[in-house]
Amino acid sequence: MLTRKQYELLIYIDRHLKQTGISPSFEEMKDALDLRSKSGIHRLISALEERGYLARRHHRARALDVLRLPDNMIARESSSMAPAEPSQGFAPNVIRGDFTQRLSGVKTANDAGAIQLPMYGRIAAGLPIEALRDTTSYIEVPMAMLGNGEHYGLEVAGDSMVEAGILDGDNVIILKGDTAENGQIVVALVDDAEVTLKRLRRRGNSIALEPCNVRHETRIFPADRVKVQGRIVALMRRY
Repeated sequence: MLTRKQYELLIYIDRHLKQTGISPSFEEMKDALDLRSKSGIHRLISALEERGYLARRHHRARALDVLRLPDNMIARESSSMAPAEPSQGFAPNVIRGDFTQRLSGVKTANDAGAIQLPMYGRIAAGLPIEALRDTTSYIEVPMAMLGNGEHYGLEVAGDSMVEAGILDGDNVIILKGDTAENGQIVVALVDDAEVTLKRLRRRGNSIALEPCNVRHETRIFPADRVKVQGRIVALMRRY
């Protein structure tokens, strides 16, 4: 399975080759993926080579060959009957005919407009959010529930958010990011050690993490001890 950036780069290189007959420059790839340096492109290309998606023709400038595409891209291209639209560059957040364009890097789940997002397990104290990720588990989510950006799923543990309608065992969909507005429910990392799902309130130089259950207490921390790791955008529950 490719990461979002690996997927975006592979598709960009493939489209550039088909449109121009040559592979893009490292500067073009850096700009297309909105990276700060070309070293990130080198790492992505090396990773795609290791996975058998790309090959470099060494001793030649701008010489990349796409060996294969992800299965979901092959299926979409082979089944499409519409003529190709002219492209002005790689724009992964531009919605064209296929809504998966705004969610590059995720797996197409079926033809009913759903995708599969990685599950990051149950929120538990003592682990940063990345450490919770189970690379074998995914949750199928209708694309209409999502917007632009990178998303992941979490299973809720406990009853601290019941008054917001979030129950123990629910699956919540999180938009990954490090910012949030006052009052939004966020995934917060406290002291680089504890992860929690709470409502965020800023109070001067402090941040309050509010539960939505009168039996739980609000916790207040200096702002530099709390890092936002995403905010909730959807909830899914099985009965």
